[in-house]
Amino acid sequence: MSKKEEPSEEIMESRVMWYPDSKKSSQMEQLRARVNRHHGLSLANYNELYQWSVEFYPEFWGEFWDFSGIVYSRMYDEVVDRSKGISDIPEWFHGSRLNFAENLLKHKDNEKIALYAIREGREHVEKVTFGELRRDVALYAAAMRKMGVETGDRVVGYLPNCIQTVEAMLAAASIGAVWSATSPDFGVNDFLATGKTGDQSPQLEFEQLPFNHPLYIMYSSGTTGAPKCMVHSAGGTLIKHLSEHMLHGNTTSSDVLMYYTTAGWMMWNWMVTAIATGASVVLYDGSPLVPSANVLWDLVDRLGITILGTGAKWLSVLEEKDLKPRETHSLQTLHTILSTGSPLKPQSYDYVYQHIKSNVLLGSISGGTDIISCFMGQNVSIPVYRGEIQARNLAMGVEAWNEEGKAVWGESGELVCIIPLPSQPTHFWNDEDGSKYQKAYFSKFPGIWAHGDYCKINPKTGGIVMLGRSDGTLNPNGVRFGSSEIYNIVESFVDVADSLCVPQYNKDGEERVILFLKMNNNYTFNSDLVKKIKDCIRVALSARHVPSLILETKDIPYTISGKKVEVAVKQIIAGKEVSHRGAFSNPQSLDLYRSIPELQNF
Repeated sequence: MSKKEEPSEEIMESRVMWYPDSKKSSQMEQLRARVNRHHGLSLANYNELYQWSVEFYPEFWGEFWDFSGIVYSRMYDEVVDRSKGISDIPEWFHGSRLNFAENLLKHKDNEKIALYAIREGREHVEKVTFGELRRDVALYAAAMRKMGVETGDRVVGYLPNCIQTVEAMLAAASIGAVWSATSPDFGVNDFLATGKTGDQSPQLEFEQLPFNHPLYIMYSSGTTGAPKCMVHSAGGTLIKHLSEHMLHGNTTSSDVLMYYTTAGWMMWNWMVTAIATGASVVLYDGSPLVPSANVLWDLVDRLGITILGTGAKWLSVLEEKDLKPRETHSLQTLHTILSTGSPLKPQSYDYVYQHIKSNVLLGSISGGTDIISCFMGQNVSIPVYRGEIQARNLAMGVEAWNEEGKAVWGESGELVCIIPLPSQPTHFWNDEDGSKYQKAYFSKFPGIWAHGDYCKINPKTGGIVMLGRSDGTLNPNGVRFGSSEIYNIVESFVDVADSLCVPQYNKDGEERVILFLKMNNNYTFNSDLVKKIKDCIRVALSARHVPSLILETKDIPYTISGKKVEVAVKQIIAGKEVSHRGAFSNPQSLDLYRSIPELQNF
């Protein structure tokens, strides 16, 4: 690992919003004590455990294999070949045999609720116990086998976020088939009758497979080109998700976890793995704003949800609507709120702690479909600082690098990962020679993972601020910064509902920054507002951060999973086409950025 350098003149704010309860023993603390015991160490806190886990990542994952209670039929011969780097895509836990579905269905209490499910606008909540879940998965698996589904085959679910989707996925995994999903409504009931033989219920069988056997095919958003088809392994997905649920989230069988997601977003896969801890998972199919903007808070109180996951955009919408859940709901059971999809603005931290719950862990998490998990995220053992993701996750060798490939601290840089991780894709589909894989992650810094995010790591707290996509990074007059640095200032203005910051280039390659503002209802775009915003950016950042042009727009493009898309607008104002419009939740918004007169004189 690179040595920490002195922070630059940029000072990162460090205001604590939440402290961990020092009286509660967490699974993170239990693991730290175990590592100290087994390795003769005296790691005193999370930071020291993190540094050890990165330096000795094979030993860390070996310890966690035992700690997590993974079910297997054959023990591994070697955790990983340390001589191989991350770009070599090393094999993990060589020689082991296990089954992903068996690990998720191992909870012994047959009567405990495994899954809750509710659909938009309906009062009825479906419930499935662990015993019923095992029975139903056996039926699905038997029906699939009768159709001829075998180990290694691909099964695609064209399904909403419901119980049947989880059951079908687990059935495919029990066989060793590869699951992929997209998420419109679709019927499933004619299919299961084929799984029965007379009155006999089928027995659930778990194919024992190598750790690196494929489990999921996942897809990148495809906003600027054809989506990448990433193949993720059963073992890698399992052990990485368990480390995040058990250690970083302290998830146990007493938890009820819900992530607002569709079956096509990686957060669905992440959420479902939580049933391996014995936790109950809540599946919600519908809008988080229908029949009212309180629908998710209603579910928290009704089902006793303890961990609620959502997108950063949803929290902004609630703030815009002036909702104050702490005044309208109990939220007694809720101990963690998770947010991802886009950077969580500092003012969203204020909103959560002032108007939702003061003693909740607000965990901004960040990773991606590329690793079907998180590089950094929530952490029950350290404080939450305003505007920061709490920490880099265990055994995630994450740094921010400048253009010269050097680690920087307290400065903006490219998010990189310098060591192998078990949940990186094993390969891309239809990429026989691996060239697409290598180009996607290792072309910027040879041998070092860089997937296109821009971030800043606070050397004082260890917290991280995500600054947007690095392909949308702004670099006017030689000062390089992320668009989120602008958004955090602009979107604190009550007049502004949303904003989009993109670069524009002239024929000589010179760059200027354009800021688009979407106005809140009852507010108008005018020159006074433009001056106030420019002045605010100049004071908070510098004169070189001030956009050359600030213009009004009626809408801003987002992906289906709620990510703001700067690169597409950057392409459009450069006169290029964006062909993959199906990746956007509001593709018509792209047309607003064509032929804007103010952009023609550069």
